[in-house]
Amino acid sequence: MKEVRYIVDTTLRDGEQSPGIALLPEDKVKIAGLLDELGVYEIEAGVPILSETEEEGICRIIENKKNAKISVWSRMNVEDVKRSIVCKPDIIHIGTPVSYIQIYSKLKKNKNWIIRNILECVEVAKNQGVDVTVGFEDASRADIGFLLSLSKELKRAGVEIIRIADTVGVLTPSRTMELIRTLVSNTDLTIEVHIHNDLGMAVANSLTGAKAGAKLIDCTLFGIGERTGNCNLYDFVHAADPIFDFGMTKKQIKSIEEQVYDMLKNIFI
Repeated sequence: MKEVRYIVDTTLRDGEQSPGIALLPEDKVKIAGLLDELGVYEIEAGVPILSETEEEGICRIIENKKNAKISVWSRMNVEDVKRSIVCKPDIIHIGTPVSYIQIYSKLKKNKNWIIRNILECVEVAKNQGVDVTVGFEDASRADIGFLLSLSKELKRAGVEIIRIADTVGVLTPSRTMELIRTLVSNTDLTIEVHIHNDLGMAVANSLTGAKAGAKLIDCTLFGIGERTGNCNLYDFVHAADPIFDFGMTKKQIKSIEEQVYDMLKNIFI
């Protein structure tokens, strides 16, 4: 019997960061409807703080959803989280820098500052009845001790899912296996993986992450996304189908891709 894993589709958020792609609110609503019909567990609909137009599109997606959970992305900033709450999503993903490169060099802060701020953001969201997923940004270059200690703090704050992001796309399958196994073995949290394709291994790393115990896998249609893209939904399900059950078939995904391509072919040409 196949093990169950869940797809988090981020075409409408990370996918839109692909060079040359800018989706209109009506495009996003249509694509979200197709993904909902496909059986995607969660649709990451966008970033409310970006603009009123973005917020409007997200709210329309939430109003029209049928089965999928709808999530939005937020920086680790209380005002951003409050803006996200206005959309009434099922989940807020809060991006949290965890590598020392990002904490000390980019932000000019320290680990205690990160812990204080993420816990405050989580409290604000949960006080309004919104579930939170905390995204460990640049987790592939982070100190595992800090990831484990932060995970314990988040668990105490009521967080159930952490997203392990290979933000700069440097993971390999062996390193992915080691990282996810360590987190699964040493935390009581559900693990989600978000892999970029800079080294051409997004599908391989995502499959390895699922084998290591990650329950949620981030993908995009066509593999679009920032820089060289994200884990390709069709390719991932094709590769993982003998092992895992995602509640969808390759044929269904291909049909969705064809419909989305027809909608956006002027962008892709």
